[in-house]
Amino acid sequence: MKTILTNKHISIETRKRALQCYIEPVLMKRQATFLGHVMKRGKLEHLVTTGKFEGKRSRGRQREKIMDGLATWLGPGKVSDILAAVKDRDLWRDMIANAYKQGTHT
Repeated sequence: MKTILTNKHISIETRKRALQCYIEPVLMKRQATFLGHVMKRGKLEHLVTTGKFEGKRSRGRQREKIMDGLATWLGPGKVSDILAAVKDRDLWRDMIANAYKQGTHT
């Protein structure tokens, strides 16, 4: 990866693709780690990430939830399985590490 970024003969487009392939799994890993931190606390942030609010839904296309994006990245499973795995620290860390090694599922 280092030789690709330092080689001056490679086009800018190739560099952008190489960086995107490297950055996306890192961002997903950080997002999953933060989610584990938030879910353990169980406060307002927990309600925001799970999307369980009272009241009316907004019109139009629904926004993509954080949990849905992480569920596709972490592999086959339901959001409820992910919420249960967050409570077990070792299992959660293993899930994140395995998903990071495999890359993205999208």
